Amino acid sequence: MSTYSNHPYHLVTYSPWPIVAAFSIMVGMIGFIKLSYEFNQKLMLIGMIILILTIIQWWRDVIRESTFQGSHTKEVMTGLRWGMILFIISEIFFFVSFFWTFYHSSLAPAVELGSTWPPAGIIPFNALQVPLLNTTVLLASGISITWSHHGLLDNNYNQAIQGLMLTIMLGLYFTMLQLYEYYEAPFTIADSVFGSTFFVATGFHGLHVVIGTTFLITCLFRMSYMHFTSNHHFGFEAAAWYWHFVDVVWLFLYVSIYWWGS
Repeated sequence: MSTYSNHPYHLVTYSPWPIVAAFSIMVGMIGFIKLSYEFNQKLMLIGMIILILTIIQWWRDVIRESTFQGSHTKEVMTGLRWGMILFIISEIFFFVSFFWTFYHSSLAPAVELGSTWPPAGIIPFNALQVPLLNTTVLLASGISITWSHHGLLDNNYNQAIQGLMLTIMLGLYFTMLQLYEYYEAPFTIADSVFGSTFFVATGFHGLHVVIGTTFLITCLFRMSYMHFTSNHHFGFEAAAWYWHFVDVVWLFLYVSIYWWGS
């Protein structure tokens, strides 16, 4: 593509990363099935390694386009904003399906569940222990990412970096607490619809926290290399939007599954 054009839009050059990413996800999913039935994780690990390397190089290309090539004009930024908004909306409906399943099962428990919720024999978590601590951690991370954003808007890079580092540490702490919770869980994903909805809903949320933390770590590196300015930092802004979405979903999970559901 030529550097000069008579329009403000960015036409992406041919890239191998979409097809490579799709292939690696397919390999990873086939490997997950193989792990589930044969307890062999090699194929899944190969798929995940290819996917991670693809993400790194794809992100590298986007950073080059936005920071060094000047391809992200005002019109392009508007398109990226709408793209991120629509992506978050799609994620909202993704989690709506889990909440729908949970409330469908809990508001009118079937006879097979003992006509009670939680189902007979299930010992739920105490909502005032680790789940409440996790809620506090995520709410604090929402405050710290906002603090970092305001620092960037004021050209205060020290404040922006400190707030972002604090957010990343809180995200990692949340993940550690959730792994500890899973390890100590008195029920499994195979224990009726309660176990299934609990582990699928909280597990996918945990995956989103890991993805969001990776997003923020990438922004931290970019911020340390002065890739962001007070009026040109949509990469960071998108990460902040995503992180706030993760916070809000957790609040609904805490109130629904941990507090009301138990």
